Amino acid sequence: MTGGPVTARHRAGPAGLLLVAAAAWVWVATRWGDSDMQAMPGTMGLGLPAFLAVWTLMMVAMMLPATAPVAALYARTIRVHRGPRMVVFTAAYLLVWAAAGLPAYALATGLGRTAGLPAPMGTAAAAAVFGFSGVYQLTPLKERCLARCRSPIALMLRYASYPGPSRDVRAGAHHGAFCLGCCWSLMVLLAAYGLMNLWAMVVLAAVITGEKLAPAGRLVARAVGVASIALAVAVFWVPALAPDLTGGGTAGM
Repeated sequence: MTGGPVTARHRAGPAGLLLVAAAAWVWVATRWGDSDMQAMPGTMGLGLPAFLAVWTLMMVAMMLPATAPVAALYARTIRVHRGPRMVVFTAAYLLVWAAAGLPAYALATGLGRTAGLPAPMGTAAAAAVFGFSGVYQLTPLKERCLARCRSPIALMLRYASYPGPSRDVRAGAHHGAFCLGCCWSLMVLLAAYGLMNLWAMVVLAAVITGEKLAPAGRLVARAVGVASIALAVAVFWVPALAPDLTGGGTAGM
């Protein structure tokens, strides 16, 4: 008799997270999606607090669709103590990504200065971004972190052993750390296209979701790595492949 409401509640949880992600996408598109903003290099003229706020909204939009199934699985698996398990787990997960905004701000500040440098230096910076990201995509560390994100059952067993009321926070932060280890190299690619380039965000969000949820997710990760390395070479001939660093194209790529 109680199976219906419980099942409905379990389904409503992931749906709620997806609605939050959709709201974040709408906010990003309407507030920061104009071409002038996308064309601004580096931190887009934002100070650190504003940058972290925008960065966190971006992570909500890009990461929640791939994370919602794990958060729902956690809420179903860990049944002791009542409370908003999925909400706390997801908030701790996003806190990890919000903290990642600090090195992202430093990187964006440094790369933003290439706008005033000779074009060859901007192209070299773009090649470094593409190459660094691509090589990491092919490393064992990337493979390990992706495996944990794709098959989180072992993590659920670990989280069940966490004692006390801080379990949800610790579990969300732990999963967020693995997710960061899996996806930071993809976020670096935003530096080449503009931090608020809406099309780049959409493509990278699709890649992240494909890596984690698609049956051929590992192949997706390796294909993106190979493609990034190829871009590191091609950008010397086609600077428009990294418009935010080379000025070689429009922001709407």
